[in-house]
Amino acid sequence: MLMQTMRLHEKDMLLLNDYLRSRFGGKVYKISLDGGFTCPNRDGTLGTGGCIFCSAGGSGEFAQSRELSITEQIENGKKLVESKYRGNMYIAYFQAYTGTYADAERLRSLFTEAIMHPDIVAISVATRPDCLPEDVLDLLEELNRIKPVWVELGLQTIHERTAEYIRRGYPLAVYDRALEQLQRRNIEVITHVIIGLPGESLEDILATVRYVCESGTNGIKLQLLHILKGTDLEKEYLAGKVSVLSEDEYIEILKECVKIIPENVVIHRLTGDGDKRILTAPLWSGDKKHVINRVNREVLGLYSEPQTGR
Repeated sequence: MLMQTMRLHEKDMLLLNDYLRSRFGGKVYKISLDGGFTCPNRDGTLGTGGCIFCSAGGSGEFAQSRELSITEQIENGKKLVESKYRGNMYIAYFQAYTGTYADAERLRSLFTEAIMHPDIVAISVATRPDCLPEDVLDLLEELNRIKPVWVELGLQTIHERTAEYIRRGYPLAVYDRALEQLQRRNIEVITHVIIGLPGESLEDILATVRYVCESGTNGIKLQLLHILKGTDLEKEYLAGKVSVLSEDEYIEILKECVKIIPENVVIHRLTGDGDKRILTAPLWSGDKKHVINRVNREVLGLYSEPQTGR
């Protein structure tokens, strides 16, 4: 999470920490959970290899073990931050694979166990826009009346040529429809965008960010493209077919993105750290503290302290 201290420029932005403090009255930590899901892009429904950039862990390398109950995962997550966090407010983040890719009754059991935990103030579910059938949407709407439910949609790009290359598996219209259905149920939506996808120019990236912000999303996550071991993208990278952004290039792109993100869209993330054990490139992104402090200083215009939250 990005820590806001002193702003150095005039543009107002709604950063996640500010939003959480305003909504819940204090600092909130996310606990990454694994609900034991898979993905239609892996189980043969759409494909078997997953998106070209997706690791074997389904982006859940920092999540708790799926062998544990949801309650046990939450308690383990709390222990991980107890040395630096004395509060008792957490978001249960179903991060690994596709968080709604199961029948509604199984989802009810998992999500209810999380949402009824006394220290959980909200749940956030990372999923695909094409994995939100009517009964699951109804369930999310029902749970949202108990505590806030956020749905994080993995869009990544609006450009169909890139979507086909990364094997996303659905057209842009599916995202549009999912967003409309979720918002009709008063469920907050956070949209994921990847910066540095092969073949995309600055104009392409800004077109995606602009589209997402104008679509009515409540929040946005910008993520640097990581090349992870064992992925098909790694094969492309090692064969010299794709390149990665330098640190300076990434910072300059973020500056342009921030300029067009309106005040009403919560900035949930402007970077991300891949698991160093499986990170092939860019290696500079492995120094999380340095990168986040540089983002704070140069992109957000904040005097920042060393960052500790995820």
